[in-house]
Amino acid sequence: MKMRLKAFVILGFLGLSAAPLHAAGEYRVARRIPIPGDGGWDYLTIDPAARRLYIAHGTQVQVFDLDRGHLIGAIPNVAGVHGVALSADKGFASNGRDESVTIFDPKTFREISRIKVGENPDAILYDDASHRVFTFNGKSNDMTAIDASTAHIDGRLALGGKPEFAVSDGSGTIFDDLEDKSQLLAIDSKTLAITQRWALAPCERPSSVAMDRAHRRLFVGCGNRLMAVVNADTGRVIMTLPIGDHVDATVFDSGTSRIFNANGDGTLTVIQEETPDLYHVVENMKTQKGARTIALDPQTHRLYLVTARFGPAPAPTAEQPRPRPAILPGTMILLVVEPSK
Repeated sequence: MKMRLKAFVILGFLGLSAAPLHAAGEYRVARRIPIPGDGGWDYLTIDPAARRLYIAHGTQVQVFDLDRGHLIGAIPNVAGVHGVALSADKGFASNGRDESVTIFDPKTFREISRIKVGENPDAILYDDASHRVFTFNGKSNDMTAIDASTAHIDGRLALGGKPEFAVSDGSGTIFDDLEDKSQLLAIDSKTLAITQRWALAPCERPSSVAMDRAHRRLFVGCGNRLMAVVNADTGRVIMTLPIGDHVDATVFDSGTSRIFNANGDGTLTVIQEETPDLYHVVENMKTQKGARTIALDPQTHRLYLVTARFGPAPAPTAEQPRPRPAILPGTMILLVVEPSK
């Protein structure tokens, strides 16, 4: 192994970064698009074929035209919505406050039906191997499987911890991280059985995960300012790299072999995959405080993040010992990030 490669491996295991091979400033915020309405937000989902961006926003899902940056519709009455999953002909929104999933027509945005799933359904995804939609329920610590064609519940699976984000490998396995256990689960999407349970040390409080399907690598964003690279077949943590604080979403761009971590501290950590076992930090670009969820358009390589401006945090209470700062009305914004060149 060449000395430069050795340096990357050693520094990666130490949670440090060698000097980047690419110049800093490779990405920029190209557009800032105001988003109407107030309240909180969560996951962003892109439909690259239909050229649409879905933004989970309080009690609605707002839909933007990806190419023009215009709001074109909304799915209303989705209380505490966390995210959207898309099958071939339906959309599914996870409604955290009323323990349900709204099934909607992605052409008209009209509600088709609504089903109960679990307590605080948070992350949601569609798995094309099983033709199921899965919700990861943060309060009941379980997963619900929904038949995407019939909208019937196929089963629930206890996870043994608080689930955060999840990703499918497209071949019948779903990977989900447990925030309170610092674990990663491998789940058979057809039998609804946990096949592996892996410790993620030194990663703590994992909150996001993305995947390079071709090379069987998972990228886990961790609450202790690290991203862990994990072998999807063995569960081995290959290396860790430093990222920003309060990461909540990670995406992988297979076209550029780059991983992007959206951090609530107002940075976007860009990491280059040199080989399946070798990575380095390209840059930590400035976005805006609170921009910690992200979606990638694989066609244009643009990235989309949402945030707002914040006022002071309210006083702590027994129910909310660490209250979030108040969101200032009328300040929600969509950031469009793209390569500088």
